Amino acid sequence: MYYTDKINILKDIFACEDISLNENALMVDGKIYPIVNDVIILLEKSRIPVNIRGLEGEHRDVVSKLFDEDIQYTFGEEWKKFDRILPEHQEIFEDYFDLLDLSELNDYRMCDLGCGIGRWSFFLTDKCKELLLLDFSEAIFVARRNLQESNNVLYFMADINDLPFRNDFCDIIFSLGVLHHLPNNALEAVRMLNKYAPVLLIYLYYALDNRPWYFRSLLNIVTIVRSGLCKIRTQWIRSVITWSIALLVYKPLVGLGKIFQLFGCGNKVPLYEAYNGKSIEGIRQDVYDRFFTGIEQRFAKKDILKLNDTYREIIISDKIPYWHFLCKR
Repeated sequence: MYYTDKINILKDIFACEDISLNENALMVDGKIYPIVNDVIILLEKSRIPVNIRGLEGEHRDVVSKLFDEDIQYTFGEEWKKFDRILPEHQEIFEDYFDLLDLSELNDYRMCDLGCGIGRWSFFLTDKCKELLLLDFSEAIFVARRNLQESNNVLYFMADINDLPFRNDFCDIIFSLGVLHHLPNNALEAVRMLNKYAPVLLIYLYYALDNRPWYFRSLLNIVTIVRSGLCKIRTQWIRSVITWSIALLVYKPLVGLGKIFQLFGCGNKVPLYEAYNGKSIEGIRQDVYDRFFTGIEQRFAKKDILKLNDTYREIIISDKIPYWHFLCKR
């Protein structure tokens, strides 16, 4: 069994000595958590995706106000469609983690909150002591497959609003591109996570507060389009739309940005900085994420700095992607 040699880690993060394990379940102080394909299911039965193998027959008609079934569906479908770790993810990983010294993580337990397919954790498995991956969609099973060569990883299907772990269960939490898609306010979620780790690395969509005015005008149009497209659930239609936007909007703007960059002003063209040099698969993945997600929160730098009411230090990177930042307790 995958978790046989990880019992002590489980005892620590649950703060419980009364833990036992079998092939299909983890028992914690009398509470049973199913294990499916090495993923420990921490969700209540009403929140478990209906097509998880072995759990299809459960009744699921209760959804809490802080749980969004559409988001769970969209991200589950996104990561089943875009399930590969791409070469370009290495560079993006380095962009996200520029505020951390990766050489100092050897003795750290880290937690990837909203891990998706594990595309960032993939580059951390040999840099930290232990790695916990959490996601509330079926993407967690893709992450298990992508990180199957690593033995220092624990996998959980969980809701960040209902974690059964002890305070300070890990040293660093990173949550990249996740909290701004949840129903509750993303900054409040960051404050709530304060109890779980002394250091947080967070990425939230920026409010284009460091961009020219027309970026924000275009965003208003995109938001209207997204509000309609996110209601579509037919996968082949989503695929056609994703290809169309990638080829007819993103790629031309990147091309225009390259021309402007000859004069040193490529950053005046929307999408250029973020997508120059990115593969069509990577662009399609981001298009899917952007246009088929019903909830999208955005924050200005000044909003993020208000987190100093909870954290001792807030460090915001001036590099893309905007805004990613560290919170230190």
